[in-house]
Amino acid sequence: MSLETKKGRELRKNMTRSERLLWSQLRSKRLEGYKFRRQQPIGPHIVDFVCMRGKLVVEVDGDSHNGRRGHRSDPVRDEWLAGFGYRVIRVAAEEVEGNVQGAVSRILEALEEQRA
Repeated sequence: MSLETKKGRELRKNMTRSERLLWSQLRSKRLEGYKFRRQQPIGPHIVDFVCMRGKLVVEVDGDSHNGRRGHRSDPVRDEWLAGFGYRVIRVAAEEVEGNVQGAVSRILEALEEQRA
């Protein structure tokens, strides 16, 4: 088992509150039939959520992204993913917890834009 696979499994076990809330809306093709994976390794990176068919990565930005390290590494990571055709959207943890349906609407809109 690769290091990325082990790390992904660990992250799935320890999802944040906002990640769990968003996952409850995305899992089992609940978002208009789009299949999402959570804490998925893509190359050297592990993304919060990904729709492979829609080539969309969804990152829930909370404390780990707000620190100095997160701000520096996020653009590099996003650029790497874009090089493989993925669009990355970022949703604040506060938005997910305060308005999960608004966050889901943004994700669906991004999927439709990606599909066009």
